[in-house]
Amino acid sequence: MDAAAADATIAAMRDAIAATTKRLADAAVADESLAEMVTPRRILFVQREPLLREIARVWHLGVLLLARDGTLYEAGVSTRAVEPGRPNYQSASGEERRGHRAAAVRGGFAPGQTVNFDARPVSLDLEALTDAAGRVYVHDGRALVRWTAGATPATSIDFARYLDERASLLIDPPAGA
Repeated sequence: MDAAAADATIAAMRDAIAATTKRLADAAVADESLAEMVTPRRILFVQREPLLREIARVWHLGVLLLARDGTLYEAGVSTRAVEPGRPNYQSASGEERRGHRAAAVRGGFAPGQTVNFDARPVSLDLEALTDAAGRVYVHDGRALVRWTAGATPATSIDFARYLDERASLLIDPPAGA
C-alpha cells in the first residue's frame, strides 16, 4: 500500500471515531467507567486488597470501548460494582469474578455501575494495525474489526460500519433490550 492510501485509511478511521464520538455525545448515551486495577501500598506490613480506579468514561461498542476523548480501546474485562458476597469456592473463575466485583466496590464506584478494565488502547498507526492480531486491523488497505476471535479478513466487519452499527444500537436499542 502506498503512503497516500495508508494515510487515507488512517484518516478515515480517525473520522469514523470522531463522528461516532460526536453522535454518542449528542444523543446523551449513557457511558461506563474504564478503570485500572491498582494494588495499594502496604501499610505497616499489612497488604491491602486491590481496587479499581477510574481512568476514563467510555461507551461499550461490542469488542471495542470508545472514550469521550476519542481514544479507542479493545474491550477487556467488564464487571459491576456490587457487594461480592461470600466465597463459595465453586470455581476459580467464579472467585476471580467475585474479586473483580469487590475491587470495584473498594474503588468507590456507585452500586450497580458497570466497570471495564484490562482494556488495551488501539494505536492508530498503520504499522501497528497492518494484519495485526488484535480486534482492529488493516488488511489490503481496509480497516476491519475482528468481532469474534476466529474472524478472518473475509468475515471481519468494516471499521466505520462496525462503529456506526454499534452506536446505532446504543442510541436506539431494540425493543426489550
